[in-house]
Amino acid sequence: MMYPLVRELAGDGIPVTVTCRVLKIARQPYYRWVASPVRAAELTAAYRANALFDAHRDDPEFGYRFLVDEARDAGEAMAERTAWKLCSQLGWWSAFGKKRGRNGKTPGPPVHDDLVERDFTAPAPNRLWLSDITEHWTGEGKLYLCAVKDVYSNRIVGYSIDSRMKSSLAVAALDNAVARRHADGADVAGCVLHTDRGSQFRSRKLVHQLHRHGMVGSMGRVGAAGDNAAMESFFALLQKNVLNRRAWATREQLRIAIVTWIERTYHRRRRQPRLGRLTPVEYELIMTTTATQVA
Repeated sequence: MMYPLVRELAGDGIPVTVTCRVLKIARQPYYRWVASPVRAAELTAAYRANALFDAHRDDPEFGYRFLVDEARDAGEAMAERTAWKLCSQLGWWSAFGKKRGRNGKTPGPPVHDDLVERDFTAPAPNRLWLSDITEHWTGEGKLYLCAVKDVYSNRIVGYSIDSRMKSSLAVAALDNAVARRHADGADVAGCVLHTDRGSQFRSRKLVHQLHRHGMVGSMGRVGAAGDNAAMESFFALLQKNVLNRRAWATREQLRIAIVTWIERTYHRRRRQPRLGRLTPVEYELIMTTTATQVA
């Protein structure tokens, strides 16, 4: 757009008529632009694009229909057709959709380095947490579970369950874990949260919460399941003992079954060889009491 240049040269004393003749542009549109450099429609489109961009950056897997809902919640309502047009012009497509000319492109860089390097051990609670997301179909559609595990005792210190796999799913699981540990009088500052490179864990919302809690992020490599194997082992148990045991008619039925199995069976009844045949709750209670007595 040459109008700013015309205005700048006019400020230096070069007549607008001369500049417009040299640049081969009409004067009347320039004067209209000077009177109102940004039209109301352009300003509205910019606000809508900003809202869509914020939603897309937080949840790259969302298509334009979901981005419309997020933008509406942010105060920028628009029609789905308008959102499609803006997303199409700017190339904001769902990470799970058609690649649209980006075949072969690898996932974006991690927002954290790999601080774990497959060493899933910790000398004390709240030193290393793992997190991942799993999904399962019900008669009403998919249900997503994001869980956070403390590798010291294998205890699931926090989790979140929802019908949509948004970045808020991971944020809620992290906040739940921190709240539970704080309720027990523990400090999580300096704790490492290790995840894969899923978009939910790379979102700015989760990064912000990690900084807010004084925690440190860590990420494995792309396509390397072993980099988060300790978390995958928990999901394998969940799959065998709950998810695949029967067909689930509603999300609420499956949600209750997951919570019941984690809190009643996994935490308090399932003894683990790595913990000396103790349950996660027993192990934390015994080892924490012993450490306090020694101190």
